Amino acid sequence: AEALVSRGKLTTQAKTCMNCHTLLGNGAYYAPDLTKSWLDPSWGSKEVREQQMVEFLMNPQDRLHNGIGRRMPNLGITEPEARATVAFLKWMSSIDTNGFPTNFKPIDQSDPAPAVSEVAPATHEAPAQL
Repeated sequence: AEALVSRGKLTTQAKTCMNCHTLLGNGAYYAPDLTKSWLDPSWGSKEVREQQMVEFLMNPQDRLHNGIGRRMPNLGITEPEARATVAFLKWMSSIDTNGFPTNFKPIDQSDPAPAVSEVAPATHEAPAQL
């Protein structure tokens, strides 16, 4: 199992997943954070999740994921690479990240930024002494 997880890590590096995705707060913000992706309920029950993820990695253009309106390009990931990547993502999800990331829903970027009047005013008070 450790060799499979290691191969998955190497696959995510070789396919430059972090050019679009984030892992443990590192990487890009174009595509969903992968840190806890194994736990994402949109993949279905745990009984089918692994196969759903493997199929997605091999043919990502067939599915919009997480409602972000973007498709992952087909990176030519083979089935052994996909299975190893899923093992790596499953292992990643077991890391105690103290609640980060908090959810799997992307921020709705179509919402305009709050008006200045809606933002709480800054306070200039000194912090309480301990």
